Amino acid sequence: MTSLEITPEEQVELDKALYDALNPLASAMRSRGSGLSGDRMWEADPIEVALSVLAAWKAVDTEVKRLTAIAAGTAGSYGASYEQLGAVWGITRQGARKKWPDAISRPATAAAHASAVLELFGGTAELTQEPSSGGWRWTGEGADGTHGTPDGDTSYATKEEAAAYAGAFLREHTVDQP
Repeated sequence: MTSLEITPEEQVELDKALYDALNPLASAMRSRGSGLSGDRMWEADPIEVALSVLAAWKAVDTEVKRLTAIAAGTAGSYGASYEQLGAVWGITRQGARKKWPDAISRPATAAAHASAVLELFGGTAELTQEPSSGGWRWTGEGADGTHGTPDGDTSYATKEEAAAYAGAFLREHTVDQP
């Protein structure tokens, strides 16, 4: 992939385009907030003027985040990996997965990979992958007969993480030896 850094000239053009797009929004927000007409809106308190610009940037930031998530999802739908998304964004694969959790749909895994059984401390836990989200859950029965599952809709990003929680449950529900 070629360098995705922008040149100084492109930065100047980007800044100009962003300010040109922001100005009408900031002006409308300033006019609404001050109650002054469009031709008198600059007569508002300078703090209020500056805050209206900040509020407009927040609206732009929210929209950029929404559009970024759409772009990440589009790249994912074409087969991009979280590693590739992270590289473009300058973050790790894990960071990209956290930032855009729905960007990449995981293909259905074979049944052998979609579940596992964990036997520890005299108890058993079954680990299962949820088809809709790809997250992992567990259900277990401790050696003392106690049944357990994660609270609510809790699911885990990896099978290993679910196994760790299931293992902790099984350890807590052992049978005391005489």
